[in-house]
Amino acid sequence: MKLRKSISIIILLLIFLCGSAFLVAAEVDEKRNELIGYMLYKQLPSIHFSDKEMNDSLSEASFDLYLKQLDYQKRFLLREDVDELRRYNMEIDDNLKSGDTILPEIGFSILSGRILQAKQIVADLLVKGFDYSKEELYETDPEKLEYAQSLAELSDRWRKILKAQVISRYLDLVEEQKETEEKESEKAMWKQAIDKVESRNTTFFTRLNQETLQDHYDRFFNSITRGFDPHTNYMPPAKKEDFDIHMRGSLEGIGALLREEDGYIKVVRIIPGSASAQQGTLLAEDIILAVAEGDAEPVEVTDMRLREAVRLIRGPKGTEVRLTVKKPDGTTVIIPIIRDVVQIEETFVKSSVLKDSLGRNIGYIKIPSFYRDFEMSRNGGIARNSTDDTRKALEELKQENIRGLILDLRNDGGGSLVDAVDITGLFLESGPVVQVKNSFGTRKVLSDTDKELVYDGPLVVLVNLFSASASEIVAAALQDYGRAVIVGGKHTHGKGTVQTIIDMNENIPLLNLQQYDDLGAMKVTIQKFYRINGGSTQFKGVEPDIILPSLYDHLQSGEQYLDYALPWDQVAPVSFNPYQPGSLDISTLQQNSRERVAKDEGLQLIAEQAAKSKERIEKTKISLNLEDMREERRKSNETWEKVGDHYNRFQQDQLNDFDSPQPDDQPEEDSPDWQDELRQDAYIGEATRIVADILADN
Repeated sequence: MKLRKSISIIILLLIFLCGSAFLVAAEVDEKRNELIGYMLYKQLPSIHFSDKEMNDSLSEASFDLYLKQLDYQKRFLLREDVDELRRYNMEIDDNLKSGDTILPEIGFSILSGRILQAKQIVADLLVKGFDYSKEELYETDPEKLEYAQSLAELSDRWRKILKAQVISRYLDLVEEQKETEEKESEKAMWKQAIDKVESRNTTFFTRLNQETLQDHYDRFFNSITRGFDPHTNYMPPAKKEDFDIHMRGSLEGIGALLREEDGYIKVVRIIPGSASAQQGTLLAEDIILAVAEGDAEPVEVTDMRLREAVRLIRGPKGTEVRLTVKKPDGTTVIIPIIRDVVQIEETFVKSSVLKDSLGRNIGYIKIPSFYRDFEMSRNGGIARNSTDDTRKALEELKQENIRGLILDLRNDGGGSLVDAVDITGLFLESGPVVQVKNSFGTRKVLSDTDKELVYDGPLVVLVNLFSASASEIVAAALQDYGRAVIVGGKHTHGKGTVQTIIDMNENIPLLNLQQYDDLGAMKVTIQKFYRINGGSTQFKGVEPDIILPSLYDHLQSGEQYLDYALPWDQVAPVSFNPYQPGSLDISTLQQNSRERVAKDEGLQLIAEQAAKSKERIEKTKISLNLEDMREERRKSNETWEKVGDHYNRFQQDQLNDFDSPQPDDQPEEDSPDWQDELRQDAYIGEATRIVADILADN
């Protein structure tokens, strides 16, 4: 095995000797990497929640993930390269055990050589130019592309990529020129577009050539862990950590939680109160394609490591960063964001009073996350937490004589499990809330033991695709008890697992006494959540009682669409007493809502745009004809403008429309902007009417 490894590397080095990247190929601690691989092999199966073993099946899954991160968009590797790499796909488990891990070095060598060839291809194509009137299509979905069979086929693929980039940049210049007095000729703008694309790609290839062999080892190790489930990761030492970087509270941040996925930088969550949240256009599931400092030329971030992309996104407070973003429906937009600190008050529970069509007070509470200051608790202080803040909001709303309540958990990605249980208990006398099962099969029931019922009136809970983890625990429990009507899209996110961080430096096998540099850490899934009715929140999420149209209806997002996600399953239910006062007639509420939604202009507009989004998602081949691309851009802009125009008009109508919900007299701390958001929110409007239906039924 050692001999074969040495021969393979020598051959590949001879093939691609011209690549400067190989000067650093040997600068890795092989013994350290062997130890990391061995620890993953031995420790992951015993720690992880699932019963997965480190075998050929896991090797195949790991190889699939490794290949995706190596060249997901299929812009570099040829079919023969993939065939060469696939020779090792069934040996990953054996190699980890023996310490003869070869795949990262082979992959590094092949990819580095192909990057150099692609760089030359791009340079030649940009000199040659393009036929912008030619009728041809380009497939944008990598899953539908095959790896190129030859360099000629790869060159043609790059020709289409570059042609699309140049046309897009030209159309940007046309738009920019409309806002300036100085007009350039069409020829000059085409020349400028090509120059900008050339500069952008030069930066792109320079960055790719800075990849190190250790970078490839780190991503290979992460592919192994992700073969267990998408939330189990290998995390290199802090200075190279590429995973789930928070820009929370930074003077330089935009306030987004990002993840590197298949060569793309994807938005996982927008931090409440952040610059991104205030700007409002950047959303979870968006893909960041390029980053520009103000009016400077954008830098492409596809195939960029997360830490490098974050360095581009960060900057001094008050400066502008412009993100080129691909929306889930395939449209591309440029989003300007002024960097700022997180507005702390926006991260906490907020409340307001709305009016229904009969003038009755309806309470509204927004929980942006299930926060708790654990460090303050450990130090003996009184820790601010979402439970106390929600209790306080409820008491204040009760003083306003509210007749019903809307609990908004949309875009709440979770947080403290303790607060999920305690907040659920604010709406129940007492009883079980959630079951937690560990890798040994032991189940623990977490219950609300406080018999105080803080609020006993009609309750509607709003959720969406980005309600996850603790949010799903609350919504599921209130649904199982029959305590609340859950309203939202088709399902919530579906993350029903718990992870822990394991410092690998503290778990080195006893026989390995040698000192190594920092080994990094593992984030491992160790527990799974189950509803009190026995079903898991994992994979499926929570299915609302009343489903409203959503722009994300056709978006393949959520746990069920992640590679190697743990499946839904169920355990025995626990005994509980359903909530009795004013039992909910769900079928009648559903029918009434369907009838209203069919007539609601805002929700019908959302349904219409969702249908168009589905068409765009399914239409992955784009025309590379100039006029076709111009028209597609016009339609995309028209879609966003139509939604915006409706809600601007909707806001004005609300000011004099007593039949629709609007905030009552608010305390001074409630900002006018937030009140405007409540007035414009079609989902809050329908939730208010559902509360009115419950009151009428009771």
